[in-house]
Amino acid sequence: MSRESTELRVGVDAGSTTWKAVAIDGEDRVVAVRIEPSEPRVDEQTRRGLEDMLRPFGGARPQAIGATGYGRKRVPDATSRVTEIAAHAAGAARLVPSAGFVLDVGGQDAKAIRLGPGGRALEFAMNDRCAAGTGRFLENALARLKLGWDDLDHTVRAAVRPARISSTCAVFAETEIVGLLADGVPVPDVVRGLVDSLAERLAALVSQVRPDGPVTATGGLARAAALLEAVASRIGQPVRPAPDPQLAGALGAAVLAGRSPGPV
Repeated sequence: MSRESTELRVGVDAGSTTWKAVAIDGEDRVVAVRIEPSEPRVDEQTRRGLEDMLRPFGGARPQAIGATGYGRKRVPDATSRVTEIAAHAAGAARLVPSAGFVLDVGGQDAKAIRLGPGGRALEFAMNDRCAAGTGRFLENALARLKLGWDDLDHTVRAAVRPARISSTCAVFAETEIVGLLADGVPVPDVVRGLVDSLAERLAALVSQVRPDGPVTATGGLARAAALLEAVASRIGQPVRPAPDPQLAGALGAAVLAGRSPGPV
């Protein structure tokens, strides 16, 4: 990237499973996006990914680069580094201006956030101690069942008698799944049990920020309608996905890149 652009700001969300980048112009309009599976070398992936994403703009160097996600400290040339909470709050507020509460379900953690004016996080609760409350839990379980993300919703809706997944540990839950299948429990019932188990943990997390209105969902799992419906039924409030929910963190990092640096 050779010359600086006073118009472009970029946000990079170096997540545990996917690397996301968003470029916005001087009016905060999204002009370019990129999503890739995460690689071990965040610095190399970021240099290559941004070069490819910004090639249509003549190789201009962005005015600012905001970084978030677990790999944010390894994003080269970042002018600001912000927590995932700040990034998802700002991104959700930009995607859904009326949002008052956010539920972000990432690969290795989940966050419930109460928003204030301008997309500022006023209160949050976070679960990052056990994979059983995250997207990785469901991803690994689906792989064990030889299912993909695209199979989730219709498989859940085919359940007749949802299985009860009692383990609170992702490792033990996987063992429990094997036992259920050995006992002849149909796959849809097992999958519905997994979704219900995850929904219970997410609902408990959301309840800590006491939502009194609709919840906006971000992160990769926000695309799973069956999961959002299960959470909504437990908290008594609608849970609706943000547009392009996977990009909320990167978008928020780009928006915040034009402001004073946030906490690392």
